[in-house]
Amino acid sequence: MEKPLNKQELIAAVADAADLPKAKASEVVDAVFSTIEKTLAKKQEVRLVGFGSFVTATRKAAKGRNPRTGEEIDIPASTSVRFKPGKGLKDAVS
Repeated sequence: MEKPLNKQELIAAVADAADLPKAKASEVVDAVFSTIEKTLAKKQEVRLVGFGSFVTATRKAAKGRNPRTGEEIDIPASTSVRFKPGKGLKDAVS
């Protein structure tokens, strides 16, 4: 299995694909990530047709149990980010 692609490698790949200097590609990648983050913070969905959608999901507060002691604990409500791949991405990976 190959190692994961890190941010610097992604920037280098974007720079090559778009024929941009790495500094400009870094700005572009940072702007994309920032825009997705800000949009999700407003509880809006980010839908990239053919690629996928980033959505927020709210988990209700719940009761849980500590597996070591069996003691009941409160699990607070939380918001998480989920990614749903689009058909184009699913087909490309298959």
